[in-house]
Amino acid sequence: MSSDVEPFLPLRPVEFHVLLSLVNEERHGYGIMQDAEARTGSAVIPDVATLYRALHRMSEAGLIEPADRKEGRRSYYRITALGRRVARAEASRLDALLAAARSGGLL
Repeated sequence: MSSDVEPFLPLRPVEFHVLLSLVNEERHGYGIMQDAEARTGSAVIPDVATLYRALHRMSEAGLIEPADRKEGRRSYYRITALGRRVARAEASRLDALLAAARSGGLL
């Protein structure tokens, strides 16, 4: 694991869902909420305040950045190279946890 990603781990669930939503396309906040809801079968629907606090925090940390695209009042975001590395590291961390749960007979 790269040392530049370690300080970000483990990610908060909302942060991981933001990064997952931005991996393949730029999205605005509401689009991120819709994507998380669709991806999880409505199991995860971040509330607006939590989402926008996370977007601000992640932007300040360099995990995401504002995109050049804007539609009315909607601001779009995109994942940065650092954000992509952090998302991969978090996915690997979660995969290792699941492997441990399986080998321990929990799953």
